[in-house]
Amino acid sequence: MIEETILLGSVVSLAAGLATGAGALPVLFTTKISDRLLDILLGFSAGVMLAATSFSLIVPAIDLSGPWVAVFGLVLGAFVLHLIDRFIPHFHPALGKEGPPSKLSGVWLFVIAITIHNFPEGLAVGVSFGSGDVAAGLAVAMAIGLQNMPEGLAVALPLLREGYSRQRSLWYGTLTGLVEPVGGLLGVALVSIFHPILPWALAFAAGAMLFVVSDEMIPESHRKGFEREATFGLIVGFVIMMLLDCLFT
Repeated sequence: MIEETILLGSVVSLAAGLATGAGALPVLFTTKISDRLLDILLGFSAGVMLAATSFSLIVPAIDLSGPWVAVFGLVLGAFVLHLIDRFIPHFHPALGKEGPPSKLSGVWLFVIAITIHNFPEGLAVGVSFGSGDVAAGLAVAMAIGLQNMPEGLAVALPLLREGYSRQRSLWYGTLTGLVEPVGGLLGVALVSIFHPILPWALAFAAGAMLFVVSDEMIPESHRKGFEREATFGLIVGFVIMMLLDCLFT
C-alpha cells in the first residue's frame, strides 16, 4: 500500500511538473504575447496557489493537529524558502538579482529562480498524496498543474527573446517543472513512512508556497502597469481552485 501511494504521488507530481511544458508550447508559434495577458495569467496562478495553500494544506493541518502545529510548520516553510532565496544565486525580473554573486547569465539565473520555487509545489503534491487522501492529492496536483502553465511560458519567452531557438526555449521551460517530481517523491515518501509528520509537512509546504506567491508571483504580475488585471486574475484563480477543492474533497 505504501509503495502504491509513493508511486501514485510521484507520477502525478511528474504530470503536474510537465504542465510547464504545456504552458510553454506557444513559443513554437509566436512571440507576440502581451504583457497584459502574461500578468493576468500570473495573477491567476497566484490565486490558484493561494487557494490550494489555504484549503488543501493549512485547513487539513489544523484539523489534524490544531493551530499551533500549523503556525510553526508554516513559518518554518517560509523561513527555509527565505534562506534559499538568500544563499542560492537567482534572478527575479521584478526584484533583480538575489543571493550571492554569480557569473551565470540573467536568463539562467531566472530559470534557477523558477526551478527553486517549483520544489515546494512538488512537495505539496507529494505530501497531499502521502496523507492517504487521493482526492485531496488530485486537487492539489490539478492546482499546481494549472499554475505551472503560465510559469512555463514566463520562462520560455525570455529565452526565445535572448536568441535561443524555439525548441530549446520550450525544453528549458519544461525542464524547470521537472524538479517537482523530486519534491513530490520526497513528500509522499516521508509522509507515507513517517505518518505523524503529516500535519507538519502540510504546513511546511503551505508556508513555502505562500512565500513564493508573495515574494515572486504577485510582484512580478504588478510590475508592468497591469496591477488591476492581475488582481482580477488572482481572484478568478482563487475561486476556481476553491470550487475544485470542494468538488474533489
